[in-house]
Formats: sequence, C-alpha cells, structure tokens
Amino acid sequence: MPTSTALALTSPEAKSTKRLAKGIRGETYILGPGDTLRIELYNIPELSGFFSVAPDGTLTLPYLRSLVAEGLSINELRFFLEDQFKSYVKNPKIYVSVISYRAVRVYVGGEVLRPGYYLLSNGQSAGSNMQTFSNENIQRMQLKSSTIKGLKLNDLDLNRSNILQDNSTAANRWPTLFDAIRAAQGVTPYSDLSEVSVIRKRPIGDGGGKIMTTISFLELVTKGKEDVNLRLFDGDVVKIKRSNVVLRNQLLAASKTNLSPDFITVFVNGRVREPGAQNLPQGSTLNQALASSGGPKLIRGQVEFLRFSAEGSTDRRTFSYDSSATSGDYRNPVLMTGDIIRVNDSIISASVDVLNQFAAPIVGVYSLYSIFNIK
Repeated sequence: MPTSTALALTSPEAKSTKRLAKGIRGETYILGPGDTLRIELYNIPELSGFFSVAPDGTLTLPYLRSLVAEGLSINELRFFLEDQFKSYVKNPKIYVSVISYRAVRVYVGGEVLRPGYYLLSNGQSAGSNMQTFSNENIQRMQLKSSTIKGLKLNDLDLNRSNILQDNSTAANRWPTLFDAIRAAQGVTPYSDLSEVSVIRKRPIGDGGGKIMTTISFLELVTKGKEDVNLRLFDGDVVKIKRSNVVLRNQLLAASKTNLSPDFITVFVNGRVREPGAQNLPQGSTLNQALASSGGPKLIRGQVEFLRFSAEGSTDRRTFSYDSSATSGDYRNPVLMTGDIIRVNDSIISASVDVLNQFAAPIVGVYSLYSIFNIK
C-alpha cells in the first residue's frame, strides 16, 4: 500500500526526496493572475500599497512596469522586487503578503463519479487574519529580535515573511483533497482510495516543472488521519486509481462520511410492481433496488443490468434473479448512480400480454354489444 511519502518526479530536474516532500506538502504558495498583494517598502509609504496580479501574470508597481509575478513564490517575488528597486531606493526592504487569493481550480480525474475541472472556494481572504505591519510594529519586532543571540537586524525581513505566510494560511480555510473529491461527487465502488495522486507545479525558483505524491487517502476515511488531507493549490491535478474489483467495505466507510452524496439514483423497470427511479443509500445493491421497487413479479424472465462508465464502456449483464446472492456478486452488484435494471418478460408473461392485447378489443366490442341488446 502506498504511503503518504511515496514521491515521484514528473520533470527532468531531480531533487532529493526530502525536498520533494517539502514542496508537495509545504505552504509554498505560487502566485498567479487574480491574487491581490500587499507590498510594503519599509519607511517608504508612497511606494507601498495593494497590487493585483494581472490576467497576463504581470505586476505593475511605482517606477516598475510589467514585472512577471506568475509562477513565483512570495519569497521569490520579494527578493526579485528588492533587486529591481535598488535602482531607486538604497538598500530596499520589502515585505510581501497575499491579501486576497485567487480561486483554486483543480482537475479531479480517475475513478470518481464525475471527473473534470472544479473551482474550489478558498474561504475568506487572508486579510481578515493578517497582522498590520506598520513602522511601529516593525520597530517593535526589531527590538524584540535584537535580543536573540546571533540574529542580525538585516535578517528580519525573512522572519517577517514567515510570520506573514504562517498567519495567512490557516489550513481550515483552504480547499483540500477531501473537498476536491467531494466536488467530483465522490467515489465509486471501484475507487481505490489507498492510491490517490496529487500533481503540483513547482516554483520557477526551484526549477519549475511538476512534482507528484501518492498518498493513502483511505486513512482519512477509516481512521480520521488529517495529515493525508492535503491542501490544494491552483493548478493541482488529483487522480484516483481504479480497482479491478468492487471495494464495498471502502464504499461503506466513505458513505458514513460526507465525502460522497448520501443517496444514489437508479432506474428499475420491467416486471416489477413499482417501476421507476429509485433513491437508495450509498452502497446499495441490485437486490435492494428491486426490493425498493416492490420486488419482481411472480412470472418474470431474466434480470438485465446496464451501466455506462465515464470512459465510454458498457457493463451489461443478463442473469436469473437470485434473492440470496451476496453483495458484490455478479448477480447482485453494488450500484452506482445512473445504473439501469430491467426485469424482462418470460415466455409465459409475454404470451399473457399478447393475449391481453388481442382480448381487450374483443371484450370491449362484446361489452358494447351487450349494452345495446339489453331488453
């Protein structure tokens, strides 16, 4: 079973496993169009303010024009701006924080009910919980930090940046792996939650490219292990492995959470007492669907089961009804939304229906004749 530290590199730049683990699990936010930043030049308020990353990924600041910010981390942008402002400011000290984050758009693929791109809410803006770094606050931080042995005041910009990032990235406000799977309408009977992959872009300063981690998300569903519920960033790709067999125990465990919808809708028709759409709890089987529709009629033929997969394939089965078939058996599959169940006619029931069709007009004519011949 894969662990949460099983990592693979998807770009040619090879890094250590420790670095990769930090990259996929750390809080290194990559800037992009739609982010609103607070950029403060220490003691120069006229050059400070709020700035947004434009749709083309650029940032426009006083004296500086069309700086590319997309793909940079917050620290990388800070170092870049300090270098750019050296032509205008002596020893510039710049502090960067994200005030409003862009929406997180991720792709969820593999064995989920509805694969595709999803726009996930990232909660409140970071500004609601951010400290205001006025000159007075910065001086207070300097006085406090100057008592730490071996720490230079020039290094305080790194400390401030870390505080800004830690203060603005509360994990419970960010979309997570759980949110992405839930947005894709949850798992199917074939979703192997023990192998869920997350692919993420790396900052340009780390060489760009992508990194990937494979985790056992099942540990969250069965044990409540929160550390596998990764925070997702814009552009992440989530893939869930498909199992070759039905994982009913896993499906039942997931149904006890709000990961998947509580109910599925299947369609039952043919020789049942109450044909039509049936709303059933997650993990229900074909026999339960037939029971929900009033059960098959006494005179019946074989049961036909039909399922269309997201890949375009069709699972079609025809078998004799067996009320004692175990859950997950070929004749009693675990159901998914959209499954179709039909109880076909037998030779006898079909013959009776044909006779009824012929007999109905005759009976009608005879009844009409009887009315007009009443004495």
